[in-house]
Amino acid sequence: MKRIPLREIAHCRSGEKGNGSNVSVIAYDIGDYGILKGAVTVEAVRALYGPITKGRILRYEAPAIGALNFVLEDVLEGGRSRTLAFDESGKALSSLMLTLQIDVPDSFVERSKLVAAGGRR
Repeated sequence: MKRIPLREIAHCRSGEKGNGSNVSVIAYDIGDYGILKGAVTVEAVRALYGPITKGRILRYEAPAIGALNFVLEDVLEGGRSRTLAFDESGKALSSLMLTLQIDVPDSFVERSKLVAAGGRR
C-alpha cells in the first residue's frame, strides 16, 4: 500500500447553507469508488477538519455515480455572513478535503502521472 492525496483519485464540490456545509467527493473513475468508500470515512474527515468541526458529520453514499457526500454541521462559525473566518466558508472546504491522505494499492497509478503521460486508466 502507498499513501496519496485524495486529489489523485477524486474531485470535490462543496457549498454552505447557514452554519453547515456539504462536501462531495466524486471519483474520477467509478471503478475507484470502493477505495473512496473505504478510505474517506467520517473519522478521517473529522480528523482532517479538526477544530473547525464542532457538530455532527454525516456521510451519504452514492455508488451509482461513484460519490460520497459529507454534511458537516456547525462548521462555519454561524454562517458566511456572521463569521470572521472567511477562509472556512463552505466553498473553501473542498480544497482542504483534497489534501486528505488515503491508502491505495501499490499498483494504483495517480491521476497526475496519467495526465503527464497523456493517458487514461
